[in-house]
Parts: sequence; structure tokens; C-alpha cells
Amino acid sequence: MARRRHLSRIAVMQTLFERERRPCDEVESLSRNAEGLGEMDESFAQALLLGITEQEDALRNAIQKHAPGWSLERMDPISRCVLLVGAYELLMLKEAPPAVIMNEAIEIAKEYGTSESGKFVNGVLNAIAQSKPV
Repeated sequence: MARRRHLSRIAVMQTLFERERRPCDEVESLSRNAEGLGEMDESFAQALLLGITEQEDALRNAIQKHAPGWSLERMDPISRCVLLVGAYELLMLKEAPPAVIMNEAIEIAKEYGTSESGKFVNGVLNAIAQSKPV
């Protein structure tokens, strides 16, 4: 199950990234992004994407609050999308332990982001995990 959820997080991150670049149907994008990844937890991915889009303003505010000196626009786009996924899981979903959520986000950031993405995502999500709920 862990591998399937990992793939779900990647597909959601890719969908958020695509949405930043151009208007898209998020459900179609999620389906398309999932095709090349392997077997993912489709219901988890859909719930994750829906939750992020519904809570996006609160999530962006939490990320901005815990990334002093970094505007959302200044952040690497992959890191920003990974942070949305991680912040949602930490603050709203709470289905996995914070350490698991942060590790997943860091691994995805390292794989898809810049050389500094993993460290950046770790710092912001750690600050969010240590803070009070939104």
C-alpha cells in the first residue's frame, strides 16, 4: 500500500504542476499522470487532489508562514507543489505519522525538483508539523 500511495502523491504533484502551467481538467490530468507511474491508490489520489484544491488558500498561507523569506512565486514550482501535498496531509488529512508524510515529500522533491528541493521541503514541512493546526 505504501508504494501505491507514493505513486499517488507523485501523480497529484504532477497534476498540480501542470495546473500551474496551463488550464487543465484536473481529473483528466490526474488520470494521464497516473498512466506512466504504475499501480497507484486511485481513491487516495483523487481525495488528495480534491482536498488540496478545496483547502488551497489555507495551505498556501501555511506554507508561506513557514517559509520566511520565500514568496510562493519565488519557490521552485516542484517544491511548491510537493509542499501543497505535504501540507495537506500534515494539516488536514492526518492519516499517516508526520515523519512518514515528510519523508515521502522529501523523496519526491529530491527525485523531481532541484538539488536543494529536498532540504527546502524538509525545512518547511518540519516547521508546519511543529506548528499549531491551521
